[in-house]
Formats: sequence, structure tokens, C-alpha cells
Amino acid sequence: MIRATPTAHIHLDDRGVVWIDDTNVKVVEVVLDKLAHGSSPEEIHFQHPNLSLAQIHGALTYYYEHQDEVDEQLRRGLEESDKLAVRLSDAEFRRKLLDLKRTL
Repeated sequence: MIRATPTAHIHLDDRGVVWIDDTNVKVVEVVLDKLAHGSSPEEIHFQHPNLSLAQIHGALTYYYEHQDEVDEQLRRGLEESDKLAVRLSDAEFRRKLLDLKRTL
């Protein structure tokens, strides 16, 4: 579990999710822009103009201060999405979902 450490512009909710203050943006969203695309804070700001550079730097600071925990959270999220993708690619499961959708 990610531990709470005060970082400017960042807060931890009661479920352990780390958010950028006054937004609906998770720290991991900014981190993924950095890791997946190599985006600089300025590039992230261009993609997310609702975030200030201070908020973006705060999110990246939090990441570097808690890198092991955040990386583990990202790894678990990828595993869960892989499992879901496999399940959704199952024809029988998709048929059941479609049948359920038709009944609604």
C-alpha cells in the first residue's frame, strides 16, 4: 500500500489512491505520460492544460519519492487489465454479456 507523505498538490484518498489536488486526475495518469511517452512536464501540461506545472511537478515528485510503491500499483493494474482482456476475448463470455445487455 502506498503510504502518505506530504507532497505539495497531492492527496491520498481513503482507498489509497493518490490524486492531484483540486482535480479528477490521479498521480499515476501523469506518471504514465512520463513513463510511456517520455513526456516532459511541459508536454504533459500541453496534454492536460487543466493541470498547472506545479501540480505536474508535484505528481512527479510524489512518484519519485514513492517509486517502488507506485510501480507496483501500475504493475498490478496492468495484470488486472490483461486478465480482463483475456476474459473479454472469450467468445462465450462475450455472448453472455450481449445476452445480458439485450435483457436490459
